[in-house]
Amino acid sequence: MSRAWDRLGGRLGRIAYGGDYNPEQWPRPVWREDARLMREAGVNLVTVGVFSWAVLEPRPGHYDFGLTDEVLDLMHDHGIAVDLATPTAAPPPWFSRLHPEALPVTADGTRLWHGSRQAFCPSSPAYTEYASALVEELAKRYADHPALALWHVHNEWGNHNAHCFCDTSAAAFRRWLRQKYGTLDELNHAWGTAFWSQRYGDWEEIMPPLATPAFVNPTQHLDHQRFSSGELLALHRREAGILRRHSPGVPLTTNLMGTLEKKTDGFAFAPECDLISVDHYLTAADPRAHIGLSLDADLARGMASGEPWILMEHSTSAVNWQPRNVAKTPGQMRRNSLAHLARGADGIMFFQWRQSRAGAEKWHSAMLPHGGTDTEIWREVTSLGAALDSLAEVRGSRVRAEVAVLFDWQAWWALELEARPSQDLRYLDLVRRWYEALWSNALTCDLVHPGADLSSYRLVLVPSLYATTDADASSLAAFVERGGQAAIGFFSGVADEHDHVRLGGHPGAYRELLGLRAEEFHPLREDETIALSDGSRAGLWSERIRADGAETVLSFAADASGGPVPGGPAVTRHPYGRGSAWYIATAPEEGTLRDLLRGIAGNAGVSPAANVPIGVEAVRRHGCGTTYLFLINHTDQPARVAAEGRELLHGTQVTGLIDVPPGDVAVIREDPHGHDGPPLQAPAAHAARPSWT
Repeated sequence: MSRAWDRLGGRLGRIAYGGDYNPEQWPRPVWREDARLMREAGVNLVTVGVFSWAVLEPRPGHYDFGLTDEVLDLMHDHGIAVDLATPTAAPPPWFSRLHPEALPVTADGTRLWHGSRQAFCPSSPAYTEYASALVEELAKRYADHPALALWHVHNEWGNHNAHCFCDTSAAAFRRWLRQKYGTLDELNHAWGTAFWSQRYGDWEEIMPPLATPAFVNPTQHLDHQRFSSGELLALHRREAGILRRHSPGVPLTTNLMGTLEKKTDGFAFAPECDLISVDHYLTAADPRAHIGLSLDADLARGMASGEPWILMEHSTSAVNWQPRNVAKTPGQMRRNSLAHLARGADGIMFFQWRQSRAGAEKWHSAMLPHGGTDTEIWREVTSLGAALDSLAEVRGSRVRAEVAVLFDWQAWWALELEARPSQDLRYLDLVRRWYEALWSNALTCDLVHPGADLSSYRLVLVPSLYATTDADASSLAAFVERGGQAAIGFFSGVADEHDHVRLGGHPGAYRELLGLRAEEFHPLREDETIALSDGSRAGLWSERIRADGAETVLSFAADASGGPVPGGPAVTRHPYGRGSAWYIATAPEEGTLRDLLRGIAGNAGVSPAANVPIGVEAVRRHGCGTTYLFLINHTDQPARVAAEGRELLHGTQVTGLIDVPPGDVAVIREDPHGHDGPPLQAPAAHAARPSWT
């Protein structure tokens, strides 16, 4: 990835800034105005052609590149580089008319028709043939165009069509299963088909997990999710292979969806890209959406293996697809953008450049809104462009985290299958609770795959990993044995990759590491809470635990308020090799979890980026002998933070303290003697509980 960034960064010379540009929606006279206004806003990169298949191939096999030729030439003439997309996410109407069998089918047998986007079955040979031919023509024509800086493969793989249940998909699923298992005996074992008389005697008997009278076989469902993600990945590889063959020196990416999309495994797609790009949109109804933004940014950096990445899409204000599409408040777009930059992005892009006047996304905000340049959005867009220019030196620096949070799409799929102990266990909710505790403590983390190299971290957190492989469980144990600290959340390690329960007592794969045995799970009723021994409360879950070497740090209250297992261990710590492993057998209330993880981090020798009040985001990027401290105030109160250096957004010197106004951002280039962060202590805005060390 470094080589790809060297090429793109050298081409742009500064932080990438721009958005999706869809000139086919506008008459030609508008294009020249667009180019002029892009220069005024500081735009240096635009994504072109994402949804232009019907323009490029108006009839089967007949290509018309006139519009794209003109637009790429115009961009080049104005010094704007192009991220050229393969427009394969939206087949034109003629394709669906010629190949109705290529339209996707739902689990209940409903065929979905043309009229929006991604109306194709990922396993369709016809789709693959036509899409590949178009990409071939596109690559041949533009491989050497001077505007081309980056290839953009497809758009949001699987966002609307990840799972297809048509006959073509069923046949492809059976082929995938033959390759995975080899024999029916192996498949029957993996799927546990002795249950409910499901044993298969012929491959042709196997279907995707269609709508059934009762619960679908869980491993069948899990394998179909793996297959579906893999079919999309195969399409991505095919397009990428064509592009690399014709223009091997041009890096390529695809806009991954992070936690916005459960259906595709981002860690599987990441190695197939020369650099990582992601889309992120705030949930307007969530008052803490900015924390979810940071989580997705840290996940993007994890997918990029610590390299810089591009925020390919976010919104200047409201989106168009939520129940209530609330506009962003003044300054919010700037905070959102700079929060991504703080966490490793070297590109800040939007959907889209000019707000559409027709179509399904006409109420989605854009860099140039319906009201034109005499609008607050436009003023914020041009102001952000200027701010990114003042932060140009940050480009290429890295975020260094000493904490890893294990994140796994396949564990997400497995946890949320039918017939679990509690429907209230939702993967992202569990991950977000732990992440919010880190964020509130200004503790920077990478979100990485369970199979990642953990050797550079001091602390590894496992908020939820219901299903895990033996190899990944052994990797975590080896990390602790070498002196690392780990904390594991409840209902983790209890199943293997086939969704088979690990026998001998829970938590299965982590039983020896944690020094305990959970004899029985006791999920709590909806909205029920129980008391802990320190007087705080917890929810969602409890367990009957028998310690086998682990010490109890917190217990469920000894009386009836302690729930189903009064007096039993709720939080434990177990020395293992040169390190320690912690187990959190419930969902502590927010303050307790925040203090608990802060104490565990302190025990691991991890410091916060800065001592800040809760609600102020602090994260640091590291360059060659230089560090950059980002402070983002998400509160309605001014924040005073210890800092030393030069504030880049305003060009002022900081000596000892900096005041960050409500809703504002500060970026301090710290003094060159280096900075390892202050000693760990409670944020100034709330009192510390006793240490959990």
